[in-house]
Amino acid sequence: MRSNRAAWLGLLLIVLGIVLVVAGWLRAPVGRPSPPATPALPTPEPLVPTCTPTPVPFRAEMAASPRATTAPPTMPPPLATATPGIPALLPSATVAPGPPPNGFLFRGLPRWGAGVAAGPISRYNTQPLHLGWYLDWRSRPNPPRPGGIEYAQMVRLGGGTLRPDRSTLTTIAQANPGSFWLIGNEPDVKWQDNVEPAVYARLYHEAYTAIKAADPSAVVAAGGIAQPTPLRLRYLEAVLEAYREQFGTAMPVDAWHVHNFILREERGSWGVDIPPGLPDDRGMLYSIDDCDNLEIFRQQIWDFRRWMAAYGFRDRPLIVSEYGIPMPEDYGFPPERVIRFLRGTFEFFLAVADPSLGYPADSHRLVQRWCWYSLDAPDDYYPTGRLFDPQTGAMTAVGEGWGEMVAQFFYR
Repeated sequence: MRSNRAAWLGLLLIVLGIVLVVAGWLRAPVGRPSPPATPALPTPEPLVPTCTPTPVPFRAEMAASPRATTAPPTMPPPLATATPGIPALLPSATVAPGPPPNGFLFRGLPRWGAGVAAGPISRYNTQPLHLGWYLDWRSRPNPPRPGGIEYAQMVRLGGGTLRPDRSTLTTIAQANPGSFWLIGNEPDVKWQDNVEPAVYARLYHEAYTAIKAADPSAVVAAGGIAQPTPLRLRYLEAVLEAYREQFGTAMPVDAWHVHNFILREERGSWGVDIPPGLPDDRGMLYSIDDCDNLEIFRQQIWDFRRWMAAYGFRDRPLIVSEYGIPMPEDYGFPPERVIRFLRGTFEFFLAVADPSLGYPADSHRLVQRWCWYSLDAPDDYYPTGRLFDPQTGAMTAVGEGWGEMVAQFFYR
């Protein structure tokens, strides 16, 4: 009896072993493809979180944005976070003289522009947008100018070299007198131009001297940081210090240009990380839902204008050379919400002035020009705010909202 029981137990163990082997083969056989992973958001940069968060609920009333009826404040609100190291107002002798001519502003064109990501701009019917200018993150000797709009020349700094080089800059500047030039595209972001402050100072000097030698009427703008937060103002302070150390004089600046995104500053995280050369691990820990926070958006501009005044640049124009909402629509940013944000930024740019901080030649307005991202971003490059579909050439809902906005209120 015990012998039979042992035989049956042995047989049962053999059968159980066979079942386990077969089950293992079915779960992971050699050559069998693994099930596809959940696709990550297709972004070329880690600017957007790859895991789709719970969408922020959008309410219809958020689309309403009544035009401001109150007068702008005469004094700016306090800094959200004090910037360490800002000195008292520097003596004028320490700042290179020569603010740009008023012609930079008063050329009979609207102040707003857009970044052309796919292009060319002539492919689209941009007339309803009433653009005054555009950029495409490069320099061109003969850029298309539909309707006579301006083209902003941009000099890139990636790899620690000028793109284009000095010789080409000279040729382009001679062919386009009176242009405005933006030196650097997010030099403070490691997957953009990515240069330390001392390298930016050296390359800025090379670009500035080449452009001005070829065209003394050119307006050359320094900066290009991703957002004017305390962390990134420290980056610019290091640039100014490095320039003086390298060349024995204050950095000559005709204008400043900045981007005004609202993105997380944390090493190794989504957002815009930490500027090269800075030891910090964290800055402003903005959330996804902050991307269209108008209070933060306005505060960053106030903060940068205070920074300009502290360093003796109050009499220079300020260009917001890129801003928008890079988060996908399904992260809680449908067209209605984007249009609401867009309208709020235009109201701020057009209306707000300050006699102690604004640009004197522009009735003390804080911002002289601004550029939306973007006209036509492809699907893989943050399409939420695009004004045209790059595949069909048709205007998007956001583009239609822009056209209605400038036609009704802001064409001035």
